[in-house]
Amino acid sequence: MANLETLDVSVSAQAFPEEELRDKVVVVIDVLRATSTMVTALMNGAKGVIPVADMGEASRISQSVDSKNLLLCGEKDGVKIEGYDLGNSPLEYEADVVKDKTLIFNTTNGTKTIKKAVGAKKLYIASFLNLSTVVNTLKNEKSDIILACAGWHGRLALEDMILAGNIVYNLSGGTLVEDGRDAAKVAFGLYEKYHDDIPSVLGKSNHAVRLQGITGESDIDYCSRVDICEFLPILHEGIITIDYGKKEK
Repeated sequence: MANLETLDVSVSAQAFPEEELRDKVVVVIDVLRATSTMVTALMNGAKGVIPVADMGEASRISQSVDSKNLLLCGEKDGVKIEGYDLGNSPLEYEADVVKDKTLIFNTTNGTKTIKKAVGAKKLYIASFLNLSTVVNTLKNEKSDIILACAGWHGRLALEDMILAGNIVYNLSGGTLVEDGRDAAKVAFGLYEKYHDDIPSVLGKSNHAVRLQGITGESDIDYCSRVDICEFLPILHEGIITIDYGKKEK
């Protein structure tokens, strides 16, 4: 059973020291759009996702991987990086594009959060798309858990905090733990306030408004969908793959 008193939430990658994660289970959240896109890519048959911190790292890795089965993917400030195969819209990651491919993935906030947390005991990838599988897995974790929101350039992102709050709410059975961590209480409260109309609330978040000028509303609508898959991506030796052992029955 997850320890709800130590369950914590980090509002951005800059908000947690790396050394605090060594013996913890970290769940990375970047609703708009990195973790939603990773879940979608794996759901549609991608072999794995290699998260990188910048274009330099992406270039170095791409030179050592079989290019026939490799796609360079990602964005900078919401816009597809020039020369890359795909951007960061989950709607691009259809099965006929990503099946059996390894993706090198570079984003403004999400992959940087993952790279900062690579020293964690376990690192999972969460989105609304695979919410229940994430919750069901965390219920059985005995180590301390940190829900690491990617945020946006070091700032809080409402959509990430609402998903974190949804996870906290479900793990606690809808009852706030009085001795819990402050950030978990804040996330819980945000979810409790907005849970009746999450798609609308996400569509009005600061980051969604930025993205609408780049991608329109389709990505935001898609990333608001709940439980469209039962997979739990996990980072192992630098590659994010599906943990079939955590697939819901």
